[in-house]
Amino acid sequence: MAIFTGAGVAIVTPMKENGDVNFEKLGEILEEQIQEGTDSIVICGTTGESSTLTHEEHLETIKYTIDKVNKRIPVIAGTGSNCTETAIYLSTEAEKYGADGVLLVTPYYNKATQKGLIEHYTKIANSIKIPVILYNVPSRTGINIQPKTVAYLVEHVENIVGIKEASGDIAQVAEMAALTRGKLDIYSGNDNQIVPLLSLGGKGVISVLSNVAPRFTHDMVAKYLNGDIKESCDMQLDAMPLINALFSEVNPIPVKAAMNLMGMEVGPLRSPLTEMEEANKEKLKEEMVKFGRSWHKPNHIRFVKKDGNCEDL
Repeated sequence: MAIFTGAGVAIVTPMKENGDVNFEKLGEILEEQIQEGTDSIVICGTTGESSTLTHEEHLETIKYTIDKVNKRIPVIAGTGSNCTETAIYLSTEAEKYGADGVLLVTPYYNKATQKGLIEHYTKIANSIKIPVILYNVPSRTGINIQPKTVAYLVEHVENIVGIKEASGDIAQVAEMAALTRGKLDIYSGNDNQIVPLLSLGGKGVISVLSNVAPRFTHDMVAKYLNGDIKESCDMQLDAMPLINALFSEVNPIPVKAAMNLMGMEVGPLRSPLTEMEEANKEKLKEEMVKFGRSWHKPNHIRFVKKDGNCEDL
């Protein structure tokens, strides 16, 4: 059984102006996400700036989220590392806190061979009992999990159950699905490929878009899974300009800018990430307003607030 089906949010980590994690604001955002229909919380992933959190902050943020959500929807903890022992440590702690699963990015910078990936993931998965979702994002890590490697892991490691696939290579995803034949839960790691991955048997998306449009993203997936393919496809296409704007700079720079434009006060980024370039921010604001006008429907989107900087909606 899948950890979740639908739209899971790759949630940002709100920061205070002094750079500390803003747990009060995180709590507010978690409540909004649950209220707006998000199907799962993915905490301390790439979008959550996990690479600039200390181990103590990382674990405190995971624990706070698990406690706050309190089993209302699944919480998946980002516990990947380019050090196998560090990933084991973070994963075992997350399991103790009550995480419903872990998300493990491929080792980055030092990378690994496919043999090394098998060893890395097997050791981490064997250290815990909760489900494991692999995370393949070669554009950021410099390493690609080959479909045959994924198939081997799913076949030989009981609690490796899914993958967040952000390679952007639909043919690779199709091969992965063909090799695993229903034994692997595939989640889109790219908001611009939600519907294409669903068409290959995907279970949903782990989404950046959900930070600003949780109900919309949930509904896009739900409509597809409930058989309303055309409406789901139309939603995917309608969202493309906004999605492109949300990835016009390195994630999570644009999504944090968008949330701050909405008056959500998620604060600054941690260095070396910097604030969004003004020209890109203006384009993002423009696409937010267009999207809000198109999809400003009851129970669909709480996108642009009147008291925010997009008050002209």
